[in-house]
Amino acid sequence: MLELGVKFLISYFIGSLMGAMIIGRLRGGVDIRTMGSGNAGGTNALRTQGALFAFLVVVVDVGKGVIAAGVVPGLEVPFAPEDPEISRTWLTMCCAGAAVMGHVWPIYHRFQGGKGAATFVGTLIVLGPLLIAVVLLVWLIVVMLSGYVGLASMSAAVSLPVWLAFTRLPDDQPLFIYGTVMAAFIIYCHRANIQRMRGGVENRYTKLMLFSRKKQPAADDEP
Repeated sequence: MLELGVKFLISYFIGSLMGAMIIGRLRGGVDIRTMGSGNAGGTNALRTQGALFAFLVVVVDVGKGVIAAGVVPGLEVPFAPEDPEISRTWLTMCCAGAAVMGHVWPIYHRFQGGKGAATFVGTLIVLGPLLIAVVLLVWLIVVMLSGYVGLASMSAAVSLPVWLAFTRLPDDQPLFIYGTVMAAFIIYCHRANIQRMRGGVENRYTKLMLFSRKKQPAADDEP
């Protein structure tokens, strides 16, 4: 259990390294949490700082998911040797989830982070790279039809366990459980977006919409 606890914390600390804050400091101290929607994610970065800034933010946020799921489980930690009683598969899932949690609640930034989607996608690059096509396709379809980035992120997250349930169970049960937990977590992180949609005041990202009649403000949701 010591190995699991230590590597979970390492993954959480890696997840807490916010791409928006890192790139912002390199750009002269820009803090996008004081701009636009106030969220430290790629969408707000794109809207307030431009495409290059947003791209670099997404690279960092996706990359830490890759590191947490693909590198941390195999690290040799001197004071926490490999525990033969811990499944390597479940250890990987726990490290992946810890990185997503770190992105949402970063310890270095007063627990004010993004909403987990980009880092979640990063973990899928390691856990199931072919599944990314399903997730991104659902995200794009929902954005094009509704304009709601938050709804698209939630729908994409939910599509993963649904797809796995029909195509990979019972063989990939650990991945199914991970996907289900992460989908529920991402929905929880978008609870404010859900309230705004129910109240009819959620902004739409009209640039990708197929049937947009008039221009509206960019969406407040972040990955």
